[in-house]
Amino acid sequence: MSSRFPLDPVALTEALVSIDSRNPDLVANGPGESEVANRLADILSGWGFAVSVTDVAPGRPNLIARIGPTGVSPLVLNGHLDVVGTEGMSHAPFDPVRKDGRLYGRGSNDMKGGVAAMCVAAARASVRGALASEMIITAVCDEEYRSIGTAALLADGLHATGAIVTEPTRMAICPAHKGFAWFDVHVQGHAAHGSRPDVGVDAIAHAGLLLAAMVEHEQSSLFTRTHPLLGHASIHASTITGGTGWSTYPEQCHVQIERRTVPGETAAQTLSELEALCAQIAARYPAFSARITQHTVQPPNDVDIESPLVNALAQALTSHERPAPVTGLSCWTDAALLTAAGIPAVCFGPGDIARAHGAEEWIDESELRAAADVLETVCANWGRTWVD
Repeated sequence: MSSRFPLDPVALTEALVSIDSRNPDLVANGPGESEVANRLADILSGWGFAVSVTDVAPGRPNLIARIGPTGVSPLVLNGHLDVVGTEGMSHAPFDPVRKDGRLYGRGSNDMKGGVAAMCVAAARASVRGALASEMIITAVCDEEYRSIGTAALLADGLHATGAIVTEPTRMAICPAHKGFAWFDVHVQGHAAHGSRPDVGVDAIAHAGLLLAAMVEHEQSSLFTRTHPLLGHASIHASTITGGTGWSTYPEQCHVQIERRTVPGETAAQTLSELEALCAQIAARYPAFSARITQHTVQPPNDVDIESPLVNALAQALTSHERPAPVTGLSCWTDAALLTAAGIPAVCFGPGDIARAHGAEEWIDESELRAAADVLETVCANWGRTWVD
């Protein structure tokens, strides 16, 4: 192994961060994931993995790397290779710098550090002959936008007994997170001169009625829908646009709405509830008219806190004399897609989601090494007593 890339999660993170993999659906000139996927493929091949790199969309590949006994209680280690934009960053985004125990660079925290930790963990467990199960590395494209990468893996029939998504969780075990639904609401008014209230219908004012109804709905209903790790469901207005001038009744107002869902809520439910709010407004104000379009919808994630995967992570953390908190994760991840497809998925990784997408992005090197150690222990024990 000495002539190959070192089995060091910090060095691997540094190598991955040095490659620009901005998501082209989020950044106009984003190059996508091809270069970083191919670089990682070369490294993993040198470590003994069987590797494939397949485009999901032009220039947008998934990497799948397998090691260990083929088909034996496989465990997926999942992470994404795309990163968000770099505008306004306070340091060079793709020139990684190590300073005071931190590694700086776009993607270091979200989530090339997690990808590096999981790859090194599986490789180390294999080198010491400790794998009783197959480890499947899935380094995917596009998690930051539509998750076409993990969705494609599942459509192609990915099968496993469990999955760890190495998003930044501050080394906490996160078996649950909320889902979300996005809505466009176009409120229709009637344009007229500002001096003609007998003719004009104010689309912006009517949108205000909807916003007020949303606040009431959240407080009276959504606050009562709770999950022990996630808190309550929520709804908020993301953007609002409308109107043309001081003396004109606005003909249209466009409101974008995000609804965060807890386990047990469905996409159809969120749509029907928003439609009901509009119907209630129209019953009181007959001139009210709104057209609702539901866009991206992603489900919540919820894995039993007594599941083999949670127990495996907790025991691995304890064996390394680290705390093993079980918490909810604030953001959405591909874990929800894996769980919905029958592969129970838990988030666990180095870094802090609060540092994601920021002007300054870094990961703690000691935490990165600790994550690789813990994940190596999970890999070595998967398929043995911890999942019997």
